[in-house]
Amino acid sequence: MAARPIETAVRHVEHFQHQTRIMSINPLNLGQFVFSSPRKSFLEDWEIKLSKTSPDAAHLIEAASQLRTSDIPVAFPTETVYGLGADATRASAVLGIYAAKQRPSDNPLIVHVSSLPQLRRLLSPGPSPSIPEPPIDPIPSIYHPLIARFWPGALTILLPLPTPSPFAPQVTASLSTVAVRMPSSLLALALIHTSQLPLAAPSANVSTKPSPTTAAHVLHDLSGRIKMILDGGACDIGVESTVVDGLVQPPVILRPGGVSIESVRECPGWEGVVVGYRDGAEVGIPRAPGMKYRHYSPKARVILVEGPLNPEFVRGFLEDGRSIGILRTRNWKDGDLGQIGHNAVATSASSMNGIGIGSAVSTGAENGQDDARRVPPSPTTISVLPVMSLSKIQLNSNGYNDDSSASKPTTTDVWSVDLGPAMADVARGLFSALRDLDLKNVAVIFVESVGDGDGRGEAAAAVMNRLRKAAEMELKS
Repeated sequence: MAARPIETAVRHVEHFQHQTRIMSINPLNLGQFVFSSPRKSFLEDWEIKLSKTSPDAAHLIEAASQLRTSDIPVAFPTETVYGLGADATRASAVLGIYAAKQRPSDNPLIVHVSSLPQLRRLLSPGPSPSIPEPPIDPIPSIYHPLIARFWPGALTILLPLPTPSPFAPQVTASLSTVAVRMPSSLLALALIHTSQLPLAAPSANVSTKPSPTTAAHVLHDLSGRIKMILDGGACDIGVESTVVDGLVQPPVILRPGGVSIESVRECPGWEGVVVGYRDGAEVGIPRAPGMKYRHYSPKARVILVEGPLNPEFVRGFLEDGRSIGILRTRNWKDGDLGQIGHNAVATSASSMNGIGIGSAVSTGAENGQDDARRVPPSPTTISVLPVMSLSKIQLNSNGYNDDSSASKPTTTDVWSVDLGPAMADVARGLFSALRDLDLKNVAVIFVESVGDGDGRGEAAAAVMNRLRKAAEMELKS
């Protein structure tokens, strides 16, 4: 039986290793952004006059050229997570995404655009997406309030697939709709505009693993599988976009993300929007990315705990001297870890930045100050991850310290990450924390639930959705 395209593509990548480069780009050094109206809105037509002397602009031009001429995808930052982009109109280029990620081909992709005129041209029937902007708006009116409020930004909308479709069939996974968003990352917008392409771009990680929020995360997962990673710093939001479907009544949220359901309900026509996703894996062809398969999972087992951390339960995982991880948010304290083992042999503490391999600086959010390198969002430029606290406590699993005893103690390292109580910091640091604990080779990670029904803010539902998809077990006390 002939192999499916995705299987052939995966085998090709496994036998061909690329030299992967990280190219740092500060979008403020690219050149001059020129807008078509005094409002200076990226929703309308705009141009970028690239600097002829800037290395950042040269890197951008090289990446845009690879997107136009190659089937090897390019990794780039958005305000949510790093994306793995390819020309959404070419099947061979889109297959390059599936191959690099080892992603199932029945999982649809999100198309990223840099302006509304570009999107309208793509949605208009015709042989070419380069035709002038149509006189009749092909974007359903139900989405106009959302676009006005949340674009550019972390919101993806489902649109009717035009006939003939300008998109490769692998983008939509045989669905009659296409998922589209306009990112607020200035670097992402510049890349899309310079390439003059709509970019299909899922998260730039190996499928099912935690999404990448730094260029170092991408390199860890995709080194040798792609040629180019554009480094624009750490992602500002840290979880993927919210996906909505306004083509049905009532409208539906298919995936929680950077825009909360409460915020969506404040928009005209969306007051009755309902939740259309489950936090576990779903069956059948998913209507949106992130719905069907187990996602966001580190190598370690993940146990999501609602309520206090039960020392007796945790002790059951102290066998064989394997390390365990603790991911704290609001209520768990470092002192609680001493109750897990009978004897704390040694402790150490240090700061970490949630990157594992790489570096970042504090945003200043923890003390109410703004970092001078932080530029306000919409569109975003370069962001940084919050500094997180990392502690290690070595526990004696059987309580004996006497070297002459017949049964010597087994020492277990317990790595504890404190994301802090602020929901924005939890969202921004979640995937990095899971990756960092994986690098410590922990066998299991206990994660403190943040709750998703108590008004915790924009990111709570998205964080809990990701944690439930990553977790093998959920405990409630």
